[in-house]
Amino acid sequence: MLDLNQFEIWFVTGSQHLYGEETLRQVAEHSTIIADAFATAAQIPVRVVFKPVVKTPDEIYALCQEANVSPECVGVITWMHTFSPAKMWIRGLTVLKKPILHLHTQFNRDIPWDDIDMDFMNLNQSAHGDREFGFMMSRMRLNRKVVVGHWQQPDVLETIGLWTRVAVAAHDMKTMKVVRFGDNMRQVAVTDGDKVAAEMTFGVSVNTHGIGDLVAVVNQVTDTEVDRLVQEYADTYTLMDSLRKGGAQHNSLREAAKIEIGLRAFLQDGNFSAFSDTFEDLHGMAQLPGIGAQRLMADGYGFAGEGDWKTAAMVRTLKVMAAGLPGGNSFMEDYTYHFNPASPLVLGSHMLEICPTIAAGKPSCEVHPLGIGGKADPVRLVFNAPAGPAINVSLIDMGNRFRLLVNEVEAVEVTEALPKLPVARALWKPMPDMATGCAAWILAGGAHHTVYSQNLTTESIEDFAEIFGVELVVIDKNTNLRQLKNELRWSEAAYR
Repeated sequence: MLDLNQFEIWFVTGSQHLYGEETLRQVAEHSTIIADAFATAAQIPVRVVFKPVVKTPDEIYALCQEANVSPECVGVITWMHTFSPAKMWIRGLTVLKKPILHLHTQFNRDIPWDDIDMDFMNLNQSAHGDREFGFMMSRMRLNRKVVVGHWQQPDVLETIGLWTRVAVAAHDMKTMKVVRFGDNMRQVAVTDGDKVAAEMTFGVSVNTHGIGDLVAVVNQVTDTEVDRLVQEYADTYTLMDSLRKGGAQHNSLREAAKIEIGLRAFLQDGNFSAFSDTFEDLHGMAQLPGIGAQRLMADGYGFAGEGDWKTAAMVRTLKVMAAGLPGGNSFMEDYTYHFNPASPLVLGSHMLEICPTIAAGKPSCEVHPLGIGGKADPVRLVFNAPAGPAINVSLIDMGNRFRLLVNEVEAVEVTEALPKLPVARALWKPMPDMATGCAAWILAGGAHHTVYSQNLTTESIEDFAEIFGVELVVIDKNTNLRQLKNELRWSEAAYR
């Protein structure tokens, strides 16, 4: 997984020459202190870099151009310590391609009631300097994140830190390569989409390789490599008896290991960070990649089944956002319902490929018939997801735009044994309730494939949608179907 500390957020303070050198010296001193505090804050996972105070249109333009070409810079935090006339910012903001967080703060937390004078007022003008800057951003119709509060407040640091994660994920998506092994599952609508529009909107490049290209790499894997990985499986998971060395299905485990090694090599050699496959196109493969797809997701790769490249890309994106956080993110599917009026639930799962980062406890490594695909019984990791708050995220192609859909859910403990369902699974209650949540998802055109996240919130997805300027629909505890229908109509008009 990515080390987020390799990326930079630039801290940029605006002022002007009107106030004299002594004031500008203090502005630079205060800005340095704030940037250094952000750089060492546990809540902020990236490097925060102080940039010299900008005071003229040329300085602003040069800095924005520099940010655009810096491979380490993934975003800019702006703050107006004094009044910075916003016409100075027009040329720079016009060319800036990196995400912006506008921090509405001031150096001092409290007003010094007994000592405040005009010198203090001239120096500390964020209350109206940021409003001038905010007007220009709105006048230019520029998307940005606005954070309000003192720079030392824990909630402010937390919000900034989460936004920096999203900025890194957006940076990653702009250069992401997704490989599809085979095409989309035949006759399926929502998993397909406009790959050209996706590259224009997000930067993600999606291309297909025939399954034969992967098989050729898998066939080059050596017995020594397989031996090492099989031992890793035994050390990491609880193997069912038939998969152990000497067991009747041990060769199935070796075949799964061979597929994982070949798949990993293919992705690394092609610089792919996400992939999809389909059980309808497995020519030359002994079994559908199960444990291999699961373990690659655990290592930060995006994945989705049946050729669903949009969900594969979003799995990767949410994994980048959440790097280093407890909990996990996984490819998921709403599989079946529990319509008991006392406790209606959704059973989320997939045939094989749920990421073990969301597991409650040690996964079991098992082999069982799949029932579709016509191949040998695939090896997979079986486990339950724990209880707790989570979100389901879906990226869908509406034809004239992309829509990001979020449903906040509350996962519950899986208490039933499910002895005849040997797959990884999660149980949850959709917000605001089963009937409203499911109806809202269907009305919004949400896919049956999602990204299930235990460690991110709606705010992160909102920030992501803001950076790319795409539509966001949220289903939460406050959702009302009548209001949602109106919001969908308004969106349709806005994006027409």
